[in-house]
Amino acid sequence: MKELLTAVRKGRVKEVPALVAGLDRTERRAALEELKSLRKEARGWHWNERDRSRDALFVAGAGCHTGAAACATWLGGRDLVGWRRPPFRRVVEVLADRDPAWIADVVNRLASRPAAVESAFDLINGLMQLAQCPVPTTDAFVRGWAESVSSEPWQTRRTRPLTDILRDDPYLPVLLPRVFELPELPPQMTWIEETSQNPCQWLVALAQLVDEGLVERTALLEMCLARLLRGGKPTEQRFCLAMVRRLEMTEQEETGHLADWIAMAADGLSAVAGHAQAVLGRMDERGELPVRSLAEVSGAVLFRAEKKLVRSQLVLIGKVLRRDPSTAGELLPVVAEVFGHEDIGLQERALKLVTRYLSSAGDAAREELALSAEHLNPVHHAAAAEVFGGLLGDRPTTEAYEEMLPLPPVPLPLAPAPATLVELVEEVALLTRDLRSGFASSGAPLDMSAFERTLDGLVRHAHADRAGLVDALRGALTGHWWIDGEYSPHHKRWLISNAGIEIVVAALLGRETGRDMEVGRPSGKSRWGCVHAALDGIRKARLWEAADAVQDGRLPFLLAVPTARAGSLDPAVLVDRLCTYQRLGVRPGEIDFGQALLRVPRGENRHEAAAAAAALGTPEGDRLAAWLRIAEPLAQAHRFDLPKQTHKTGRLVSTPGVWTHRVLMATEERPLIQREFPRPFHWLGQPHTPTHDLCYHWGDRPEGWTSSLPQDAETLAAWLLPNISIGAVEEIRGTPRPLPSLAELDAPAGQAVHLAVAYCLACRHQEDRLLAVDALLMLAARHQLDAALLGEQLTALLDHGLAKPNRIAESARTAAATGAYRTVLRVLAAVLPGLLARQKAPRGLSDLLTVAAECAEHCGAVRAEPIPGLAETAARGGSSQLVRQAVRLKTAWDQGAGPA
Repeated sequence: MKELLTAVRKGRVKEVPALVAGLDRTERRAALEELKSLRKEARGWHWNERDRSRDALFVAGAGCHTGAAACATWLGGRDLVGWRRPPFRRVVEVLADRDPAWIADVVNRLASRPAAVESAFDLINGLMQLAQCPVPTTDAFVRGWAESVSSEPWQTRRTRPLTDILRDDPYLPVLLPRVFELPELPPQMTWIEETSQNPCQWLVALAQLVDEGLVERTALLEMCLARLLRGGKPTEQRFCLAMVRRLEMTEQEETGHLADWIAMAADGLSAVAGHAQAVLGRMDERGELPVRSLAEVSGAVLFRAEKKLVRSQLVLIGKVLRRDPSTAGELLPVVAEVFGHEDIGLQERALKLVTRYLSSAGDAAREELALSAEHLNPVHHAAAAEVFGGLLGDRPTTEAYEEMLPLPPVPLPLAPAPATLVELVEEVALLTRDLRSGFASSGAPLDMSAFERTLDGLVRHAHADRAGLVDALRGALTGHWWIDGEYSPHHKRWLISNAGIEIVVAALLGRETGRDMEVGRPSGKSRWGCVHAALDGIRKARLWEAADAVQDGRLPFLLAVPTARAGSLDPAVLVDRLCTYQRLGVRPGEIDFGQALLRVPRGENRHEAAAAAAALGTPEGDRLAAWLRIAEPLAQAHRFDLPKQTHKTGRLVSTPGVWTHRVLMATEERPLIQREFPRPFHWLGQPHTPTHDLCYHWGDRPEGWTSSLPQDAETLAAWLLPNISIGAVEEIRGTPRPLPSLAELDAPAGQAVHLAVAYCLACRHQEDRLLAVDALLMLAARHQLDAALLGEQLTALLDHGLAKPNRIAESARTAAATGAYRTVLRVLAAVLPGLLARQKAPRGLSDLLTVAAECAEHCGAVRAEPIPGLAETAARGGSSQLVRQAVRLKTAWDQGAGPA
């Protein structure tokens, strides 16, 4: 047994099977206890030493277990599987002397664990061949099998394609049907190119196996149709649809699945519904589609939002009515579903179809159609009146329009610092949990409220009872790599340079020497490359200053802790804190006081707080009083057109994106910041002109930035614009994240904030445009939205090719759907004149006109001057969507619908 343990510790995995084979049942149980202890001990080893022993420990533990359940648990342990491929062949060798029924039990237990199958599918397969047992059919094993046969190296696949692999696989008849029953198909399976003949794709391989008779065609077809009916991810639906097309259903098979086609056309993915619609059209040509079935499916399809599907369904209904007008009584009421569609072109098509065959419908159908005609757009009211005459009736008077905007944000007070050690330690543990495994999660949002409360709590408790705080933290944080044991110089440098509140905790617990703290402390040279680094540098400087304070417990609390969760600090509270400092004879920290100044609201209405601050008679009180009387922003911003980047030779750079022209904001110098604030703040007072350089912070979380400058949304927006604008210019996802936080700040919104909103309204990705819509509505709710200014910014972006009208239209439609029709119309009324004046109408202008017309039809209580160029566009004539929507908007505008 000692030889086995020695071999395990030294990682001699090749010797393990023979050493285990020499042990009897009792010796194996005794060795197992030692191996379990060694497993626990290995969790605290250095990763290099742990990796060396892991494989041998994995094999030895499997061989020493006598129970199938315990052995399966051991083999499924994630801590025993490293980044390298485990020695599964040695495990099979060490278990070769076991009873086949025992091995089969292990196989079935492992196959029921998704995590075990993911990491040890090859082991399960090897044990299954060893025991000659039936193949497991659990979801986990079936998925593992599909992924295994799909993921052989491409070097091998070139000589042995997937078709050959599946052809020779003995499990194919059993496992292939189970694959289609999984909750989700394996992603390797759904990667397809419909026109490709690549034998490495599942689509091509299965079709070839069907031709060879190795896979039953009818069964595969039924499985694919069942997946299409059940729904699922678009990639899965496209795969099953492509498989159905490859199998080329016969006319008899199509007719036998009539109910399936109706269900797919009604609720399926757009591509699936289109295919089902085409099949139903072929069935109608063969006379196999009953009128009642057509009416049933049409009621669902005509209610869908996809214009192409609705248009195709109207064409199909028109063919049936042309062939047999007697079906009008059953089909025309279904056509009336389109009267409420958002597209007026489809409304017109449906109205023409009803007009053509209305005489063939009964009286009851005509009355029903007349009632449905009330949902038509106002531009069709005259045509509907000619068709239905007196059946149409009087239209009800519209109620006075009321704008629906979100409630403006209410400042939420920040909870006080944790009062007890138990509460404080819990907060610290939560903030440091991402460092337990070694590195923080950069994608996790930063909870600035918890950060500020916890930082203040550490300073307070270090002042009151430093020894008690140290004992409580040491006991609670046991197991963290930066608390227990020794760590490498690399980890120490990383901790000092990148950690957050852990810097203060490490200083409290003596994990950082004075030299470490001096080396890791920011130099204060303020040579930051972007505002993100500058604000992060201020936060780091605060942390190091707090780390100094907790060493001797001299500070009773921090000055810069906000009173509101958004980051603002009540001036009266700051005056009271300075008064307490004065009474205790404590001098404020420079960084802490500088951050406090940036968080207090300032301006003409702060005379009382300024007088109270001046009455303190301290340098800090005088600085606070003078700061509160300043009404101007932190830095004045003005528009700056960033030209295209050029080579030194003067030739334009051909690379698109950040090299193109952009409309941004530059900020002027603020000598006061550089003269009276500590060095970490000096970047904020320097003049800044945008460049084409892109910093690496564009994907970071913005919570810390807005809470550092809660009173200067305009200045912060100007500094963030270079990265925010990338979302529209470079189509990078996630750049508008700071926008909702900027819009919620209780601070004036000027050109920079509106330009940021304009850029993000034109982003490519829908989730980014939603952030811009939220910001737009929030500014309107706070009465900070200047519709004319936003329209001017959007026009500038459109003129420079930095925004696309169709994306702006999508954002405007989303905002209008919340009930903010008048707000959206005011913005569009400022954008449309420039686009209508162009000699050639830009692509997407009709979409903007559509949204504007819809808004004008809702908020009809306000009159305004005509939109320049609208009458000329509406008078062009023709049936283009541009002219139609221009006529529609002009009609609504003339009836009194327009922005104030």
